[in-house]
Amino acid sequence: MTSTTTAAVTRTVADAAAEPVRLHADHNALKRLGNWTTADRFEVRARRGSVVLDLRSPQLPAGELVVDLDLDRAMVKLLVPDGTVVEDGDIVWTGSGKVKDGVGRQYARTGEAPEGGRRVRLIGRIHDGEVRVARGGVAMLAAMFSREYVEDLKRAHREGTMPTVDDPTRIA
Repeated sequence: MTSTTTAAVTRTVADAAAEPVRLHADHNALKRLGNWTTADRFEVRARRGSVVLDLRSPQLPAGELVVDLDLDRAMVKLLVPDGTVVEDGDIVWTGSGKVKDGVGRQYARTGEAPEGGRRVRLIGRIHDGEVRVARGGVAMLAAMFSREYVEDLKRAHREGTMPTVDDPTRIA
C-alpha cells in the first residue's frame, strides 16, 4: 500500500469517526445495547416513540460524549456507568418534560465527575418528552429485560462465550 492510499484510508476512518451516529424512532421503540458503536456523538430524533442508548461500553471514547436530541412526545433512556456526569443545561424545552436522574444530580451540581467517570452532554430540543438516566445495576436490569439480551444469551450459549448485553465491560 502506498503512502497516498494509507493517508486516504486514515482520512476515511477519521471522517467516519467524526460522523455522528443517527438514530430515528417514529412511533416505535429503538434499542442499541451492548458494544454497538465507538462514536462520541449521537443524533437522536424521536416522535412519539422511545430510544434506549447503552453508553456503558469500554469501546466508547474516554472524555465527553454528546447526545443531540430532537424529541417530540418521546422518551430517551440512557444506560450509563456509575460516576457518569450527565449535563442537561443546553436543552431547549417546550411543553412539559424533564431529565430524570436522581443519583447524577450530585455530580451535575459540582461539575466534576468521580475518578474515571465519563461525561455525557445533552443538547438539542425536547417538546413534551423526557430523558431517563439509568446507572449501574438499574442499567443492567434495563438491558436484561429486552429481546436483545435473550438473543445475546442464545448466541453466547451456541459459541460457548459470555453474554455482553447486560454488562458490556465483560469480555465475550
